Amino acid sequence: LAIIPGCVRLPVSQKLEVLVHNQQGCPDFAGVCRYPLGMSGGQIEDKDISASSQWSESTAARYGRLDFEDGDGAWCPDMSVEPESTKEFLQIDLRSLHFITLVGTQGRHAGGFGKEFAQMYQIKYSRNGRRWVSWRNRHGRQVIEGNKNAYDTVLKDLEPPIIARFVRFMPITDHSMNVCMRVELYGCEWLDGLVSYSAPIGQLMVHRGQHIYLNDSVYDGEVGYSSGMTEGLGQLTDGVCGLDDFTHSHVYNVWPGYDYVGWTNESFPGNYVEILFEFDRIRNFTTMKVHCNNMFPKKVKTFRQATCFFRSSSDWEPTPVTFSPVMDDVNPSARFVTVALNNRMASSIKCQYFFADAWMMFSEITFQSAKYLLRFSPGDDPTHKVDDSNTRILIGCLVAIIFILVAIIVIILWRQVWQKMLEKASRRMLDDELTASLSIQSETFTYNNNNQSSAGSEQESNSTYERIFPLGPDYQEPSRLIRKLPEFSLSMEEAGTSGVSKPVQAGPQEGVPHYAEADIVNLQGVTGSNTYSVPAITMDLLSGKDLAVEEFPRKQLTFKEKLGEGQFGEVHLCEAEGMQEFMDKDFSFDVSNNQPVLVAVKMLREDANKNARTDFLKEIKIMSRLKDPNIVRLLGVCVCSDPLCMITEYMENGDLNQFLSRHEPEGQIAYSNLHHMATQIASGMKYLSSLNFVHRDLATRNCLVGKDYTIKIADFGMSRNLYSGDYYRIQGRAVLPIRWMAWESILLGKFTTASDVWAFGVTLWETFTLCKEQPYSQLSDEQVIENTGEFFRDQQRQIYLPQPACCPDPIYKLMLSCWQRNTNERPSFQEIHQTLLGCLV
Repeated sequence: LAIIPGCVRLPVSQKLEVLVHNQQGCPDFAGVCRYPLGMSGGQIEDKDISASSQWSESTAARYGRLDFEDGDGAWCPDMSVEPESTKEFLQIDLRSLHFITLVGTQGRHAGGFGKEFAQMYQIKYSRNGRRWVSWRNRHGRQVIEGNKNAYDTVLKDLEPPIIARFVRFMPITDHSMNVCMRVELYGCEWLDGLVSYSAPIGQLMVHRGQHIYLNDSVYDGEVGYSSGMTEGLGQLTDGVCGLDDFTHSHVYNVWPGYDYVGWTNESFPGNYVEILFEFDRIRNFTTMKVHCNNMFPKKVKTFRQATCFFRSSSDWEPTPVTFSPVMDDVNPSARFVTVALNNRMASSIKCQYFFADAWMMFSEITFQSAKYLLRFSPGDDPTHKVDDSNTRILIGCLVAIIFILVAIIVIILWRQVWQKMLEKASRRMLDDELTASLSIQSETFTYNNNNQSSAGSEQESNSTYERIFPLGPDYQEPSRLIRKLPEFSLSMEEAGTSGVSKPVQAGPQEGVPHYAEADIVNLQGVTGSNTYSVPAITMDLLSGKDLAVEEFPRKQLTFKEKLGEGQFGEVHLCEAEGMQEFMDKDFSFDVSNNQPVLVAVKMLREDANKNARTDFLKEIKIMSRLKDPNIVRLLGVCVCSDPLCMITEYMENGDLNQFLSRHEPEGQIAYSNLHHMATQIASGMKYLSSLNFVHRDLATRNCLVGKDYTIKIADFGMSRNLYSGDYYRIQGRAVLPIRWMAWESILLGKFTTASDVWAFGVTLWETFTLCKEQPYSQLSDEQVIENTGEFFRDQQRQIYLPQPACCPDPIYKLMLSCWQRNTNERPSFQEIHQTLLGCLV
């Protein structure tokens, strides 16, 4: 092994320990032990990563790995971290003691969709899982500065390092905000096995008027004046050796004597200092090295004798080991004194160090045991061999075990290959049946001079669907399924939407805007999602005019609370003074002229990119043209200066999901009220579909409730953490409401009025269940995606949402029609609206 100080890179797992030494001859633990311990590399298993809580299953502890973006991209605690709170934590079990010198943290980036990170955090650690210690730096500070954004890795040296098996990261914040973390630990395995030492408290030396504090300032055990230091580790194991002159230190801005723990002879009648060392198990000890100061001009010398007692069980062995080093009255340099322990077996060692002068000072004590012996120190013989009579037997057993494991692996692989060959042969006909060209029918529209639409011809997609849901045991995980889905012509990242992008061109007839496959304008909302998907021709027709809303004075907006946030901005609940003066005559509020109006304010971040700003202004133009009693109205804008804002209606009863979930079945809300609200949702969607708008995220969370059960369709449900569980993240990129989406939207990326009809059926189901459970609550996200494959195969094995208890048969029949496999068999919103009006009882 070539050992080059500052350039050593050794694998963490190896048991052959090689130490680089600094200029004082001290093992440079902190300089060498800087290897990732396995969060980013996967060596630390998921079962060894836990947390106090998790925001959702996709932000569980196992996703808190540095540089990984699986799940939702990080570990996020269940609740918002309160100021200075340390109740939430991410815990790592390293399975054995490790010397940890460095930590790294990231926030939740998730391919640009995440923005949560920990600005500050604390660390707690434990060697046995029972007693926990708060880490503090050499100046006593516990708080570590964390991340300033969600993507950069911030590395922090632990000064002093820690020796631990269990480590907890505890995010803290100076204000209420959501935090998420990804972490890594750096260090190496602690081969000494020392878990604690107990010693007298270090003392104060006064030398020529200078106060020199020789206490163990980083000791992590109990400290008492009568009992001394017990059950902890500190400066004697931190890997830092003291300088020759003990009045100076390696560490800046600390007191004289900081590097050493020292005692005066006058305080010990027996003329010795006794230190007790406890280890993780019984070991075969060969040597002990004690780094001592020897500044004899200041009455400081190395110990003149060390007597060590050994204990393997409950009693101390009667025969100690005694060692007397050669005293040096010529060279005042600090040095290691090596004490031979003669291969004594023990789990505890008690050593008595006898004074040779007025003072004795130690800065580092290390132990070498035969099990892990091969440390290189100045003057060591690198050819030294360990005499272990059991080594040959152990090696023979390991070789036998390896051969058996290899044989088992070969048998397993052979069986899998053989099984797949048989499976391929037996499924050839099934593959032929499942590989098909899908004919996806969507509404097409032609436009006349009066901007009216009429039904057009159907187009057939020429894309071939690859079988991604095999019926056998080799079920593929959703992340692999999604990678096999037909390619979109615009990537999800480029689209900047919630995973919804422009589908592949399917060659529509010339002049017919078949909007499921023609140019789609995806408006980039402040939340990172889209508001509506609009055909380009409709966009041109609606946005060609001047802005239909006025500039509203910012000073007349009063912030109430944050409704949500996303990648490019935030949504705030505000009160607006004097809004009535800025509105059209055809719009009225249910409040008097001198009262403030409750509004939702979408605010674009000042640092948003050019595309986001352009889309924001396009959205304003489109929203200004939408005037329907059941669509949230754009009331005003603030675009003369940054940040850009659009002001929309907000209903006093909040969103429909929360409104209904507060009611009991057959209690305060009647069937007629549910029916009335469902009819209004259908009416609003009928208006949007008449303009060829595709909502893409219709659900009760995106419907607002006003007085007398008035409903208005909105769009900012995705921005709210409350509904994060309703969205499924694909490979850290797309965020899709899969439980509301039609099968062709999930598998083929086709979003049409017909797919909005499917989502309306799910919204109708939510309404008549009073939002007491999530759609398909009995299925996992992966099973929901698998169920879409059953809709495609159409072998009558697909799972439908059940009929709600308070839902009449005609309403449930309407739901089932919305979930027809073929898009042309689903009703239009005009038909849905007429049906609901006709079945009111």
